[in-house]
Amino acid sequence: MILIRKSVDGVTAAMLARFVSRARRACRVSGEVTVLVASNAELRRLNREFRGKDYPTDVLSFSSPAGQRGGYAGDIAISADMARQNGKLLGHGASAEIKILILHGLLHLAGYDHESDNGTMARCELRLRRQLKLPEGLTERAAGNGSSRSSQAARASVRKTRVTGVRRSRQR
Repeated sequence: MILIRKSVDGVTAAMLARFVSRARRACRVSGEVTVLVASNAELRRLNREFRGKDYPTDVLSFSSPAGQRGGYAGDIAISADMARQNGKLLGHGASAEIKILILHGLLHLAGYDHESDNGTMARCELRLRRQLKLPEGLTERAAGNGSSRSSQAARASVRKTRVTGVRRSRQR
């Protein structure tokens, strides 16, 4: 299910549903996934409520409790505002950025955790990003592994936001 509470030019629920279906299979996530595209304010509220962090973030993943899975993998919430900003900064647009965030969230639903897996998620994300024909992914940008000019701009943005504590923290 796709819920768009804050619209983004060029992004439709049908287009995202098709991408989620392909990406879910690629990530080997069984069960349905709900994707919410919302404002920074809503992501801030969710981040505060579920993670105790009072600032907006680009993507949050919420796995279905293990005992309750039965065909439901979990939820992914995405900031339309941050997707627009990062898509513009990196030169690939908001639509591609939302897909990158969906892939990243799906990998978390599949059990990956780039904060503690010594690069396993980053390698998987890189492989899947290429398979799904997506531009540079979140873990690559955060780690600074890209070499392109847009990668350098993204790393500078990530460093700046880490210092200010405004964004780049995600549910893992």
